[in-house]
Amino acid sequence: MAILLFGTVNTPMVFAQFNSAGGVDKEGTWYLGEGLKQGDFFSYNLCHVDYKECAQFSMDLWIKGDTKSGTETKWLAEAVVYDGNKVVVGEIELGKLAPEPTGGSEELGVYRGAFKSSVAWLSAFATADTGQSGKGPKAFKAASWGKIGNIGGEQVLPSALETIKVQSGTWDTVVMSWKTGGYSSKVWIVDEFPFPVKAKTYTHVSEGIPPPEYIFELIEYKQNVQSDPFVGIVPTADTFSAQGCDTNFEKTEDLKKPTANYDYQVHVFYGPDQPTEGCPMEWLIKFISKYDETEFLNQVQFDVLVVDDNLTPLRSIAQDEGRQYLYSPSGQYILDMIVKEKPGKSNYVIWIYGLAPEGIVPSTKSDYLEVPLQIYSKDGSTSTNTMPTIQPKLNEKIPDWIKNNAGWWADGSIDDKSFIQGIQFLIQKEIIVIPPTSQGSSSSNQIPDWIKNNAGWWADGAIDDSSFIQGLQFLIKEGIMTISSPKELADKPIDTFGNY
Repeated sequence: MAILLFGTVNTPMVFAQFNSAGGVDKEGTWYLGEGLKQGDFFSYNLCHVDYKECAQFSMDLWIKGDTKSGTETKWLAEAVVYDGNKVVVGEIELGKLAPEPTGGSEELGVYRGAFKSSVAWLSAFATADTGQSGKGPKAFKAASWGKIGNIGGEQVLPSALETIKVQSGTWDTVVMSWKTGGYSSKVWIVDEFPFPVKAKTYTHVSEGIPPPEYIFELIEYKQNVQSDPFVGIVPTADTFSAQGCDTNFEKTEDLKKPTANYDYQVHVFYGPDQPTEGCPMEWLIKFISKYDETEFLNQVQFDVLVVDDNLTPLRSIAQDEGRQYLYSPSGQYILDMIVKEKPGKSNYVIWIYGLAPEGIVPSTKSDYLEVPLQIYSKDGSTSTNTMPTIQPKLNEKIPDWIKNNAGWWADGSIDDKSFIQGIQFLIQKEIIVIPPTSQGSSSSNQIPDWIKNNAGWWADGAIDDSSFIQGLQFLIKEGIMTISSPKELADKPIDTFGNY
């Protein structure tokens, strides 16, 4: 994957013409998709404000050939996205008259949207379609190609001829530009080349410094690529699934609290509900005014840290991404990360440096919100010693009635309640140790036959302690059995036989 470099160096402009009405001294026309053909390969670095507030990613696109969608013939492109630690592989369908993404693999959805709203954005003004509702090719000499849709929107116009150097090479371009809040947004296009080669644009704001709307750069271009260039690239989701990670999770856990010094409110959503060592995790962090819960803060400089008990940083997510700090222009930030911490308790902290534009040191004092998390191993344990055990204390014999209970429960001589009371007794006396297991909920109280068979076999000595406890863990996870902790049980009177 190429390194993302938006700070490209421009060679001296070979010719420039500026006209308040627009238009440059160049013959010909252009439209999005001009000259696109089978075998073309493009590699872009890009960002869009609607995807993680212009967090940068790379997209490689190979035009494989034609595909039928109903009665319409489209381009079928294979694509690979490199997004931080994540690799996404799939297909994208592109229209023939306007090569906007119109369908394809579900996992590429957000990236298709970013591509359409950035690299393919000029299709709103110039397409091959000259028929009804078609824009048609636009002349370089035209005073304007159209108008931005927002209220008071500016004209999009050819404003200059410029030779630029980007990672993919040196290009003779026409600069398409428009004003956004006093700032000039620009897209660089090339005659007879299907997509723009560079862009730097800004969102429309009524005051203040407008944040980027989208930025992109063509980092590689090849023609006549006939064999699949993506052979052997494995999606990260497949890799994590093969390692036993949950990759199909929602951000269902949430925490909403003021920061330690009450300077801000932070609302955090995260998932999965059991963060697992070596597996992906996703956060949605909302920074809110302490005076108004409906008001999002902006230009937030922050980091997500893992700290020790003295708040000494052990890990910085910003540094993991090669950045000094994380930044949220709008006050809402989506964070993808890999859990590297060992099973057990971990102290995560959202550390807010302050509110200031990127590159400017905030003048306010830092504040923070602690987010303590329980980290799990892939087998569901929260301890590095994942083997469940049944172990009598020193010089203490396991009472005979324990295995008798298991055998009687297996053959139906005692009911479920009596058996569970016996298990509670074992936990309280720390004779049986079950790795911390997330309690589930179930509308069924039906205990599978294999669980009772396990209990009977354990009572007879046919299976070991670990196999028996795995059955108990299953009941807890499914919500069929609710097990109290030793501390909770310590407050309850219980006799020698596990009765309350």
